[in-house]
Amino acid sequence: MMSATASPQLQIDIAARFSAARRQTLTLCDPLTPEDMMVQSSPESSPAKWHLAHTAWFFESFILREFQPGYRLFNPDFPWLFNSYYRSFADFPEKRLRSSFSRPSLNEILIYRTYVDEGITRLLEQNSDPEILKRVELGVNHEEQHVELLITDILNAFFTNPLRPAYREDAAHSIASEGNSSPLKFLQFEGGLVDIGNTGEGFAYDNELPRHKAWLEPYSLGDRLVTNAEFADFIADGGYRQPDLWLSAGWDALEQNEWKAPLYWTNEDGEWKLFTLRGEKTLAQMQSAPVTHVSYFEADAYARWAGRRLPTEVEWEAAAEGLSTRGNFLDSGTLVPQPSAMDDRGDDRKQFFGDCWEWTASAYLGYPGFKPLPGSLGEYNGKFMSGQMVLRGGSCATPQAHIRSSYRNFFSPETRWQFSGIRLASW
Repeated sequence: MMSATASPQLQIDIAARFSAARRQTLTLCDPLTPEDMMVQSSPESSPAKWHLAHTAWFFESFILREFQPGYRLFNPDFPWLFNSYYRSFADFPEKRLRSSFSRPSLNEILIYRTYVDEGITRLLEQNSDPEILKRVELGVNHEEQHVELLITDILNAFFTNPLRPAYREDAAHSIASEGNSSPLKFLQFEGGLVDIGNTGEGFAYDNELPRHKAWLEPYSLGDRLVTNAEFADFIADGGYRQPDLWLSAGWDALEQNEWKAPLYWTNEDGEWKLFTLRGEKTLAQMQSAPVTHVSYFEADAYARWAGRRLPTEVEWEAAAEGLSTRGNFLDSGTLVPQPSAMDDRGDDRKQFFGDCWEWTASAYLGYPGFKPLPGSLGEYNGKFMSGQMVLRGGSCATPQAHIRSSYRNFFSPETRWQFSGIRLASW
């Protein structure tokens, strides 16, 4: 991830990013009540209070316990209580029980975070061991992942609340209705032999490595993401009632879950409404914004209905490499995907970064020569390389510093609670 010798500037930079990431998590909790922070509204989600504790747990468990001589645990029960899935580290409670953690209190969790923050800050001031810096950098990226999970879990929690409260209503940010998406065009790519994976410059997760060669036949990609209006046409044309458009497992998921539209879409008196972090919007207000909260199965069915397909992750990365990662991320404060017209980078390749994670047609597998991190940290990514599909590009809930063209996100194909959208591809 980094050179064998860490420079003083790198030490300063990592310390600054650590502080920024820790502050950001707390800032995102400002609009929440203590009651909000206890809600676990789906099997995939976690309470905000748990996110606050687990991210502190990561720094304590994998850094302070290993590198701070004589370190005293804040609470001897926390190593197992706030463990997520690291089986080689400690036992852990069932995920579905996280909403029952009324104790420890929120105040104790906040004190725990301060305790851990002070320990990491002292460690960084006293020790420039490159391995410590690598671990802190990994912890920061872990925290940024949970920042995004926190946002998506809040959206789900507020949607399941009968009052449908808005997470934020105070924005003077651009609303999706202010921009119109241009007609969809397809960009041609020659293919050939390409290099895929992280270059080794800067931070990367183990699943982005090693960089390797892959062969691509000529292909084309949509110049922007599929919009809500375009997906509404799929619904109106009976897309959710035509089994020939769906993969077998996708049709089973549709029937089992009674899907009729993307998650957070409701139909009232013949009018579609979309629930967002800024409250409920009409389809007319959001028609030019990218469709989001669709599963891989829905994305694949839509692509088949449109006479296209989903891109492979190699096609996506080859097309995105070299692009600026500027886009509609969490940092913009919009908290809602925006129309392609809002992407003013001056390049035909729109919305490759930010707005919505893009489903690819690629199963989540290790690259040739993949080696997980040693010890319990090896469970971070490698253990999930079964039954998952790859997504690329980040979303409006992703911190911008967290993303790069080689970044591989992954979820099971029926997942809809993430900000996941669609880019079409064709041979």
